Amino acid sequence: MAGSGTQGLGSAGKMNKTAWQGIGIGLFCAVALGVLLYLLYGRTMSPDASGKLAFLPALNAACNAVTVLFILRGLMAIHDGDKEKHRRNMLGAFAVSTLFLIGYITYYAVHGETHFPGQGRVRPVYFTLLISHILLSAVALPLILTTFYLALTNRLQYHKTLARITYPIWLYISITGVVIFFFLKAYTA
Repeated sequence: MAGSGTQGLGSAGKMNKTAWQGIGIGLFCAVALGVLLYLLYGRTMSPDASGKLAFLPALNAACNAVTVLFILRGLMAIHDGDKEKHRRNMLGAFAVSTLFLIGYITYYAVHGETHFPGQGRVRPVYFTLLISHILLSAVALPLILTTFYLALTNRLQYHKTLARITYPIWLYISITGVVIFFFLKAYTA
């Protein structure tokens, strides 16, 4: 069977554990993105929800900033050959990003969308950042989960290859998350 184009299939055409784990990652990402889309666009918000959990955007921005630090430290560690320090930093980035995602979903479940009131030259700058942030965020979740999966299953060559794509996207969305927060803070204060 090796080399016959049925990679991921075991004897008698049954899928192996690796294939099921990949399907699991894909399903998790699809459900997470579906929930986010529903929260953002699929329902109407109650008018009394606007003040609830008002601290979460600042906490989410802080989570993004800490994620940036963990990613950069992890990148420096792997370039220095310190795999254990790299592993700890990337697990830290993953944990803080998970906290961010929980906070983000919670905030939007209660508050809904935040509209940017800025006008003039700043508006296209803000929306360019926001659109690139949203599109890359949708791509980042499956990339991050797959990159972690490859590392945790000791498929390090594949991990290394995918990480070269994943880390700049993850870094970009974490940085732009902080920038978007400050744009909103500056123009909604």
